[in-house]
Amino acid sequence: MQDSCKPKTGETLPFGYNKRTNTVETSKADFPLADSGMYQLDITLKRGQNLAARDRGGTSDPYVKFKIGGKEVFRSKTIHKNLNPVWEEKTCILIDHPREPLYIKVFDYDFGFQDDFIGSAFMDLTSLELNRPTDITLSLKDPHYPDHDLGSILLSVLLAHKEGQKEVFQPQSLRLSDMHRKSQLWRGIVSITLIEGCELKPMDANGLSDPYVKFRLGHQKYKSKIVPKTLNPQWREQFDFHLYEEHGGIIDITVWDKDAGKRDDFIGRCQVDLSVLSREQTHKLELQLEEGEGWLVLLVTLTASTAVSISDLSVNSLEDQKEREEILKRYSTMRMFHNMKDVGFLQVKVIRAEALMAADVTGKSDPFCVVELNNDRLLTHTVYKNLNPEWNKIFTFNIKDIHSVLEVTVYDEDRDRSADFLGKVAIPLLSIQNGEQKAYVLKNKQLTGPTKGVIYLEIDVIFNAVKASIRTLMPKEQKYIEEESRLSKQLLLRNFIRMKRCVMVLINAAYYVNSCFDWDSPQRSLAAFVLFLFVVWNFELYMIPLAFLLLLAWNYFLILSGKDNTQHDTVVEDMLEDEEEEDDRDDKDSERKGFMNKLYAIQEVCVSVQNVLDEVASFGERIKNTFNWTVPFLSWLAIVALCVFTVILYFIPLRYIVLVWGINKFTKKLRSPYAIDNNELLDFLSRVPSDVQVVHYQELKQDPSHSPNKRKRNNPG
Repeated sequence: MQDSCKPKTGETLPFGYNKRTNTVETSKADFPLADSGMYQLDITLKRGQNLAARDRGGTSDPYVKFKIGGKEVFRSKTIHKNLNPVWEEKTCILIDHPREPLYIKVFDYDFGFQDDFIGSAFMDLTSLELNRPTDITLSLKDPHYPDHDLGSILLSVLLAHKEGQKEVFQPQSLRLSDMHRKSQLWRGIVSITLIEGCELKPMDANGLSDPYVKFRLGHQKYKSKIVPKTLNPQWREQFDFHLYEEHGGIIDITVWDKDAGKRDDFIGRCQVDLSVLSREQTHKLELQLEEGEGWLVLLVTLTASTAVSISDLSVNSLEDQKEREEILKRYSTMRMFHNMKDVGFLQVKVIRAEALMAADVTGKSDPFCVVELNNDRLLTHTVYKNLNPEWNKIFTFNIKDIHSVLEVTVYDEDRDRSADFLGKVAIPLLSIQNGEQKAYVLKNKQLTGPTKGVIYLEIDVIFNAVKASIRTLMPKEQKYIEEESRLSKQLLLRNFIRMKRCVMVLINAAYYVNSCFDWDSPQRSLAAFVLFLFVVWNFELYMIPLAFLLLLAWNYFLILSGKDNTQHDTVVEDMLEDEEEEDDRDDKDSERKGFMNKLYAIQEVCVSVQNVLDEVASFGERIKNTFNWTVPFLSWLAIVALCVFTVILYFIPLRYIVLVWGINKFTKKLRSPYAIDNNELLDFLSRVPSDVQVVHYQELKQDPSHSPNKRKRNNPG
């Protein structure tokens, strides 16, 4: 039996979840308005009865989700091949007020495919008697098939006032103003380094396993890489979770063996109780796996919360001269080696949107905004029945990587289902012009073309260039809430074309060199022959980085002179064509399902090929975009590095350089046993956008009628 206690986190939204506010008045007047988290709801998920079969074998693999206010507050474990599952899992949920109904949704887990919906039910919490345990049986329904019998779920529920809280009577307006005050939205950060596993249980026929690890803290999830064919895997991965609970919470950890073409095997599980760990200190934990064999080695550090906040336009850090000077001082050159993880400060004003898409049958929408920077996600309030909403909110973030991309997504809030997508923009931090109120044309989900509407933002970025440069040579932060790769015929074809384009560059270069040998053009062959003799006779090792340096300088002067000819327009057209074909493919979804079922056994192989093609193509495109000055900051950083390498190779013999490099590699594990392995060159290239990402980040031309200057007088911000 598992126990967990998760608070309802006021203004944060996990990516892909819907946001809902219950505006319907209830007849139950005996519940006072209360501060956030005044009520505690204890639920025991007991079992399911006669659930609907969703798999071919006439069974299901059911699991249950609890949602309040559109946010997932609990997810049960999966019971495989059972229509009468027994969970016996407990959870406690802190809620603002019982007028928010509890939604229960049951799904059938499908490996490699989208999980099938079994049924849903909701429970009116105002019907519960305080401090009295109640057994409840809920019949599951599907809104599309209301007459179908989909089974039932048995629960035991207890609603009580939160311990240590007294009843507080407040008018609604005071409660809303308190919610919108500038405040920290999470209480701290837990930094986790997954080091290794030892003596894990063998799950494959060869006596080995292909282990990976899943971490879960509330709605936050992280999945490690797969280490093939070993019982003692070395991961050396680092990631962060947000801490919403004052006492820390519990991290659930499960270890799995990867199996191609069938369900992954469960190896074992363990937990980390953060409440027993002291803060601002790194703890080395050796966790024995339950229900299995072996143990995991982790490093866990709890730190205070970073400056992430939401406020009204009236509370502006950068307009307060004293506060602005403090921020500028924090990221000044004099403090370049202080707190290397704190690279900069980001302030985003979400002002308004215009001409949004009508998502409701009334011809209106209920729009709200989600603002994301890596794994930090905050959101605005909802403006109901409005296609031209005004939010007038300020979001602040700490910047860990200056190459991060700010994503602002507009959704339409829906009462009983996931929020509808209205539009999105992706803005690289290095492309931002400080203090400029700008209208951004909203794009589709794939960021390849426009959708209806414009959003007005004003963004400021302050950062330390030295910290940002050093951080560029370190591993990039992974997003722990991200859609898994799925098989797409169009995406596979596009990645193949991209890789082919990169390979053709090498082939054309080889043809060019061969034509010099064949004397197809006597003048060109003669010039190449003289250059070959000169370079070989005078060659020194320092000339290699010097040649790259000259290439960067040549492209820079081409850009200054206006003679730069990049091929981004071609890529844009290709991707827009892909988008149109993607829409056509969605229309033929029913025809595709049969084909996809046939591909079930080889799906993962196809996805792997698709991803490898993407990685190879992206690698070539990133090298090209470094020399094309696509991101000037990175190109200047490359120039500095090449200058340093040229000087070192000119003055220091190669044998000494190789000696220092070898000593460093051999002693690294001895000097720092838990250091995370990385390759500085690959980490640098991971920050350079590929051609696909260039399209995603490209700002679309707006309608001349949508000009921020035309309405600036009317805007209080």
